[in-house]
Amino acid sequence: MFDADKIAGWLSQRQPGHGLPQGLYNDPDAFAFDMEAIFRAQWIMVGFEAEVKRPGSWMTAQVGPWPVLITRDRGGALHAFHNTCRHRGAQVCPAGRGQAARLVCPYHRWTYELSGELAHAARMGPGFEPAGHGLHPVHLESLGGVLFVCLADEPPPIAEFKAAFAPLIAPHRLDRAKLACEATLVEKANWKLAMENARECYHCPTAHPELALFFPVGASAHFDYGEDQRQEVFAARMAEIGLPIGPVEGDWWQAIRFVLNEGCVSTTMDGRHSVGRLMCEAGAGDVGSLRWAVEPNGFAHATADQLFMFTAMPLGPQETVIVSKWLVHEDAVEGQDYAVDDLTVLWNRTNLQDRDLVENNQAGVNSPGFRPGPFSPEAEALAIRFVDWYCRTAGAWLDGHGAQRPKVRLSAAG
Repeated sequence: MFDADKIAGWLSQRQPGHGLPQGLYNDPDAFAFDMEAIFRAQWIMVGFEAEVKRPGSWMTAQVGPWPVLITRDRGGALHAFHNTCRHRGAQVCPAGRGQAARLVCPYHRWTYELSGELAHAARMGPGFEPAGHGLHPVHLESLGGVLFVCLADEPPPIAEFKAAFAPLIAPHRLDRAKLACEATLVEKANWKLAMENARECYHCPTAHPELALFFPVGASAHFDYGEDQRQEVFAARMAEIGLPIGPVEGDWWQAIRFVLNEGCVSTTMDGRHSVGRLMCEAGAGDVGSLRWAVEPNGFAHATADQLFMFTAMPLGPQETVIVSKWLVHEDAVEGQDYAVDDLTVLWNRTNLQDRDLVENNQAGVNSPGFRPGPFSPEAEALAIRFVDWYCRTAGAWLDGHGAQRPKVRLSAAG
């Protein structure tokens, strides 16, 4: 539980265009609130259909402290469930991925179909009704092969995002992709600090020298290039080959295809393709990067040869796990068409650099001298957008649950 009045008070203190009051970055009440009002109530990006491609496949995910299970049944349909046995609550599947004809709880061997129905429970007596003890479902959506789950009874609308995103992701053929690598990293910092950092590149020219070689670190918001005409030339070339570029956006999502730095075609250390078999063959593999970002906690970049996904999941008030995933073409052979180290080194190095920045940020935020400062409207426009979204969503949740609604002050752009 959490003190709703405390949360409301912090939200009301936030100045437009500024970061959040200290308590929202380090207080246990704020963490408990975020789990209930944000992570349990919103669509959360967790992975890809490529991870559960064949009938009988399953994968797990964490939404805050809550384990989730995603399956593909024998008929090929996808399902999502709370990963908790209907007997005594044990996790049915361990963390990771697998293949099974049925799902068997390791505790007392209750057995479930991949579609969630209870198939077998020994020694339960003549009055036991298996039909009433299937796995509890979780809302699941696939957006062009990208998987989202929502633990709320009534999830937020997602149809507009799905329709707008479909033509942007389609050329990357996620139905022909496979997971090449997954990495996790724990940051000793609040998830909102991790996401504020992930939503701006104000720090990139000096903090990420490798990233700055291919990434347009001087662009703002939806990759506004100012006087640089390269995006206009890029847009015209994408139109010629039939690739839409956006931008498209809604309250909690946004997507755009943008041009990389001169001479670069991928998000790699040298700007070249790191995979010999391309996911998107249009434009001879020179299609910039399709970037999408979703609140509360994720973003992704899809170039012609790979797809990189980043999510930040809270573990505690000042602890966050960063999960990164890389997709490549399903026929790409490791050691022949790509090397995992070459594929992952740029984003792994960037994540480590960000970990140091965010942990240092948390240490300073914890100081009694901390006062939220103003964001740069030009360089940190998307960080402002994130914090505005958080305040708006948190305030609406308090209002909808009978708590006093704070007077949330948003920036002019928010």
